[in-house]
Amino acid sequence: MTQIDQQVHSIGPEVTGSRIFKFIAFLYGIAAYLVFFVTILYAIGFVMGVMVPKTIDTGSDTPTVEALIINLLLMTLFALQHSVMARKQFKAWWTQLVPKPVERSTYVLFASLSLLLLFWQWRPLPSVVWNVEDPDLAVTLVTLSFAGWVLVFTSTFIINHFELFGLHQVANHLVGKETAPPRFKTPLLYKFVRHPIYLGFIIAFWAAPTMTAGHLLFAAVTTLYIFVGIALEESDLIDLFGDEYRQYRQRVSMLIPWRRSV
Repeated sequence: MTQIDQQVHSIGPEVTGSRIFKFIAFLYGIAAYLVFFVTILYAIGFVMGVMVPKTIDTGSDTPTVEALIINLLLMTLFALQHSVMARKQFKAWWTQLVPKPVERSTYVLFASLSLLLLFWQWRPLPSVVWNVEDPDLAVTLVTLSFAGWVLVFTSTFIINHFELFGLHQVANHLVGKETAPPRFKTPLLYKFVRHPIYLGFIIAFWAAPTMTAGHLLFAAVTTLYIFVGIALEESDLIDLFGDEYRQYRQRVSMLIPWRRSV
């Protein structure tokens, strides 16, 4: 028996079904969620430039080319982690090593850690691309950015916030309840756009009264990644729900609610 086989055997049903494992998995899920929650709060301050020790426009002075390379590598690392670990082929392999009840929590934890690394090692590019001097317009843009973050959080709760971030799975496992199979639904905001979470991120990243080169780089690369992520995610959804999702995609626009939902 190989070492990997032994590892797989060691986390079989006799282990994952034990009371102690269920409790540890539940605590692990809570810990992963708390790390995520701290990370997303820090992300708001990081992008908006408020209430955190290091923002998108602060940090050590670094030569422009070096800062550009480091920032691109950090964003690439996050994109690869976020996309690869979400693919069903990776999950099929990964859940041989990581117990299925904590797979989502582990994904959330890794995503949070890669973001925290980005915040920590981000290099500012302080050249100003635009600066809104009108105070009323500046306040409007800040409010719009905050509204984008509200849209992100609201959209996660509409579909099932705690399932999205792994708590639902570990709670079900703790009480011995089977997780229900995925069911296609389009509640509230999802009747107007297919990806309100991504729309919220785009608004939050771009609505800035002062746009530095570093902020612009972050907004542009993350927006590009969002479109790549949408393509990958919708491919998975079509595989999962078939014509039901294809019809939804024809009926409802991706990000801008210009089609009339019927």
